[in-house]
Amino acid sequence: MKNKISIIILAAGKGVRMKSDLPKVAHLLAGKSLVGRVVTTAEHFKPEKIVVVVGYKKDAVIDCLSGFDNITFVEQKEQLGTGHAVYVTRENFKDFDGIVIILPGDVPLLKERTLEDLIKIHEEKHAAATVLTVDLYDPTGYGRIVRTKEGYVEKIVEHKDASEEIRKIKEINTGIFCFDSRELFSVLPNVGQDNSQNEMYLTDAVELLRKKGKSVAAVKVNDPVEVAGINSKEQLQELEDQYLAQK
Repeated sequence: MKNKISIIILAAGKGVRMKSDLPKVAHLLAGKSLVGRVVTTAEHFKPEKIVVVVGYKKDAVIDCLSGFDNITFVEQKEQLGTGHAVYVTRENFKDFDGIVIILPGDVPLLKERTLEDLIKIHEEKHAAATVLTVDLYDPTGYGRIVRTKEGYVEKIVEHKDASEEIRKIKEINTGIFCFDSRELFSVLPNVGQDNSQNEMYLTDAVELLRKKGKSVAAVKVNDPVEVAGINSKEQLQELEDQYLAQK
């Protein structure tokens, strides 16, 4: 790794489908919180900064991470989308020039070597952004990866905003990114909310970078379980069972 690294972990959401007062990322998988597992993975890279974006019941999330050092918490007071969640961290990165890795706080089984591969390709391709993707048999509900003829990413289209043709694409966005920090924070102010959710999508930053003539690369992971997010207690139990079976 040639560049300095910092990591943003998105942990502000409630997780309505968990049907629990506890923030989604504070739920336990095999005795350790989801967000705690993500921070442990982040620490492997000895990043200059680990910034955790908190929101719903922020104190519960902060308590989950009391055993970790080198964490800065930034509050997202209104949940206005992933782009907005990253945007609220901008003051923390004014003087940072390097790679910013974006990790969802509810993807607990991501392997360190997968992130190493993501960073390696990002640097080799001299990309402004690199997204981790996976093919799903049923990609319903996920943002689709639209590639150029050369294999780079043209744009990422959220399922609710996608045409029938784009919905046929099986390759989806995992929500895990590498960004050049300067490029990321130069385009985020221009991300709008003109979509079905009225939110700032982080994925729109990809299209804005492409319009600036920047390249956006992609790395595809083979195992969907590794990049699975959790939206319900049933999914949590299923993922825990798969995790324990691999031990």
